[in-house]
Amino acid sequence: MASPQANAIKELYSGWLSAMGAKPDMGLDEMRDLFEHWGDITGEPGDVDYVEVDAGGVPAMWAIPKGCSENRVALCTHGGGYVCGSMYTHRKMFGHIAKAIGCRALIVHYRRAPEHTHPAQVDDAVTAYKWLLDQGVKPEHICTTGDSAGGALSTSVLLGIREKGLPLPVAAMPMSPWYDPEGTGASLETNEEKDCLVKAEVLKGMAQTFLGSASPRDPLANALQADLAGLPPIYIQVGGDETLLDDSTRFAEKAKAAGIDVKIDIFPEMQHVFQFMAGRAPEADDAVQRMADWVKPKLGL
Repeated sequence: MASPQANAIKELYSGWLSAMGAKPDMGLDEMRDLFEHWGDITGEPGDVDYVEVDAGGVPAMWAIPKGCSENRVALCTHGGGYVCGSMYTHRKMFGHIAKAIGCRALIVHYRRAPEHTHPAQVDDAVTAYKWLLDQGVKPEHICTTGDSAGGALSTSVLLGIREKGLPLPVAAMPMSPWYDPEGTGASLETNEEKDCLVKAEVLKGMAQTFLGSASPRDPLANALQADLAGLPPIYIQVGGDETLLDDSTRFAEKAKAAGIDVKIDIFPEMQHVFQFMAGRAPEADDAVQRMADWVKPKLGL
C-alpha cells in the first residue's frame, strides 16, 4: 500500500489538471508557470551546492554534493514534454540522486518546444556530454538520467552520441520515460483512471508541439523505433499506475532483444515520476537508493 506521504504528487497533478481543465485556452507561459511548481514536493537534499554553468553553449546547472567524487558525473535531462520544466524545477530531485550516488550532476537546461523543435533537445544533450568530455571527464565515469521526456532524452542522447562517433557513457537511468510520441501503449487506456496527470490527449498535443515537422517514428524521438545495439546498461524505473507504463515495458523488451543489459523496476501504485517526492516519501527515497546502488559499481564508486 502506498504511503500517506505519496499522496502529495497526486494532489499536485490533480491540481494541474483541474487548472488546465478550467482554462482550456491556457497559454504556454501559464502552463510553464504551473510546471515550475513541480519541485515544491521535493525535500531539500541538504549539503548540495548548485552552480549555473555554460556547458559548451548550453545552459546547465551543477548539483555538487559535499564530499562527492568530482570526476564522476550524472548527466541529467528534465521532464515536461520537451515543452515545460527546467533545471530549476528538477534541481532538488537530481540533487538527491547525485548525493545518493556520491557524484556531481550536470542538469541540462536544453532548448524547449515550440520555440525549438526536435532534434534541438537531443543536440543540446549531446553538446553538454561532449563538453564534459572536453573537461576531462572520462566516458566510463558518466551516466545519464532523466524523467518523462527527459527520461527518453537520457536514452536518445546515447543514440546521438553514437551518431557523432563519441565514446558512450557507462549507463543510463530513465525514470518514467516517454518513449512513444505516437501514443500506442495499451496502458494509456488501462491506467487512464489511475494516472493523475498523463492523459492521451495531453500527450498528443505535446508530441505535435515538440516534433514540429519531424516524424513521430524518428528513432531520436521514438526510442521504440531505434537500433539499440551496443548501448550501455539501462535501468528503468516506472510507476505501476502510469499511463506510460507500456513505454517502459516495451522498451525493456526491445533492449533485451538487442542484447542490452536492461533492468526495469515497476513500483506499485506509484504515479508519473514519483521520485519527485525524494526527501518526503519513502517510495521515492527507496527508488533513488536503488538507482545509486545499481550505478555506483558501474561508475567505479
